[in-house]
Amino acid sequence: MDHGTRGELINRLAEAIKSVTTTHPLRVAIDGPPAAGKTTLADELADVLRAQDRDVIRATIDDYLFPRAQRYRRGQYSAEGCYFDAHDHAALCRVLLDPLGPGGDRRFQHAVYDTDTDTTTSPPATTATADAVLLFDGVFLLRPELIDRWDLRIFVSVPFEQTVDRARERGTALAGSTADIEQSWRNRYIPSQQLYFATARPTDHADIIVYNDQLQRPTWEVRPHSSIHRI
Repeated sequence: MDHGTRGELINRLAEAIKSVTTTHPLRVAIDGPPAAGKTTLADELADVLRAQDRDVIRATIDDYLFPRAQRYRRGQYSAEGCYFDAHDHAALCRVLLDPLGPGGDRRFQHAVYDTDTDTTTSPPATTATADAVLLFDGVFLLRPELIDRWDLRIFVSVPFEQTVDRARERGTALAGSTADIEQSWRNRYIPSQQLYFATARPTDHADIIVYNDQLQRPTWEVRPHSSIHRI
């Protein structure tokens, strides 16, 4: 376990990325519960890497959703629906993770879903450089369907109750009222994370765990199984 300032954490993560060698673009998962701070961390890390002249691809699981009719077919507050029906993992592998992986042609798509129109999309493919870094944030990234697609696995950990508080502050739910946020977290998002932990055990597979409950004074650890010996 180590701890420090926010800037120290981001610099340590950048060092960890530099320590991993692959013959293809490096695929980094930034996993964790909703409102844990995954997107912010990924954006901060991208800024540091780009300042070091590293080619960075930023992508998020929210651009690989199924349309609403499919992801809410079990009901708006279904935890099982959130875990099993929300994300198009097959498309994620097909258009992004596999092309960037071993033997891939490095031609990838950033998204398969358009939030504004609630429809599938197929943007033009982009070709990544061989030494690019994919920083991909989202929920449920260390589940069995995806676990082998990542070259570095970061899990952002925050107590579930604190994610509810953050969601209230940010208004990050399907509807904006406090009651709707509370219901979404209590009935859908937190139970789906509990299901994830029970079935996939994500922290067992993480290379690095970031304890993000204190945003400006985070704590982090490199797991014993990780090939990263120091960051």
